[in-house]
Amino acid sequence: MERRVRPGIPGIRGTDHIGFTVPDMEEAHTFLTEIIGCEHVYSLGPFPADPKFMAEKLNVHPETVMQQIRFYRCHTGANFEVFHYSAPDQRVIMPKNSDIGGHHIGLYVEDLDAAVGFLRKRGVRVLGEPTASSGPSEGQRWVYFLAPWGLQFELVSFPSGKAYESSAKTKLWDARCPSS
Repeated sequence: MERRVRPGIPGIRGTDHIGFTVPDMEEAHTFLTEIIGCEHVYSLGPFPADPKFMAEKLNVHPETVMQQIRFYRCHTGANFEVFHYSAPDQRVIMPKNSDIGGHHIGLYVEDLDAAVGFLRKRGVRVLGEPTASSGPSEGQRWVYFLAPWGLQFELVSFPSGKAYESSAKTKLWDARCPSS
């Protein structure tokens, strides 16, 4: 039997972590642990400015100071690596999804309505009402919400699967069955 060789980076296994920068580490910690339900695992820093390292390794201003990094485990999905920086050229406006570099973090929930109710009771800004997907994503419902500093999150739920799964040769990774 011939082994299939995948294109791309040799040995890649999947997403290890998602890194993002926050303006207030304590606010982020509270949101990630009490609202999202992540577990704080460990912290690093501060790391003083090292012009060569910052510019060459991280592509940031040479005088950037990494105040702190915290690592969180987010259930059965990717880990979060959360940075708090100070930099002379730091931008403080979050990109919209439509901006270059725009992004969001999608989280699977078993009961979308219960999750939305939880967020609203805690004063989290939920963007509208849940939307039912169509086409290949039929069977999925989703809604966006915002972290206090503006980072966009999305809740998705598809307890009976999505339409594309009935004929797909390859399926997307599924939080309902993390080991598959």
